[in-house]
Amino acid sequence: MSLPRFYPIFDSAAWFARMLPLGVRMAQLRVKDRSEAETRAEIRAAKALCEAHGAILIVNDYWRLALDEGCDWLHLGQEDLDAADLGAVRRAGLKLGVSTHDQAELDRALALTPDYIALGPVWPTILKKMKWREQGLDRVTEWKARIGGIPLVAIGGLNIARAASAFAAGADVVSVVTDITLNADPEARVRAWLEATA
Repeated sequence: MSLPRFYPIFDSAAWFARMLPLGVRMAQLRVKDRSEAETRAEIRAAKALCEAHGAILIVNDYWRLALDEGCDWLHLGQEDLDAADLGAVRRAGLKLGVSTHDQAELDRALALTPDYIALGPVWPTILKKMKWREQGLDRVTEWKARIGGIPLVAIGGLNIARAASAFAAGADVVSVVTDITLNADPEARVRAWLEATA
């Protein structure tokens, strides 16, 4: 499967409204600390925007809402895997991305035949406190050798200057959050990302 090489993650549909018109073709909606009704509304709005722009929406964590709203893609972290009904997810035809940080997690992810595997943080990240140290580019190469044709998403500490080395190490896709959302000009940054990953 071939996925867009640039994969931003946003916490609201408002970001989708700003960024999809620029040419973003795949994005994750990662909603935190909102009510179920608010989260459902965000998923619904982001889904409509993605449909209008021919983009892939990947819903983080909320597998029941993703099913309810007829979404096509779901991303689950390792903790999320414990709670999700993976049989229901697969029966509904959702494609699945899984986060990994070590060998045991990669083995678990591969057993699920995911549609992509994410590895992170490749570089130090300010997004959230993690028990994992940066993985480094050698780990990207190692993971790609293990997973073969499954797309590998590199995440954590990515910026445009680092993207080329992530691709050279074996990543198929680069994913970013704060490099866009904390940028003084997010639209210009996304345009630069799109150019760098074209």
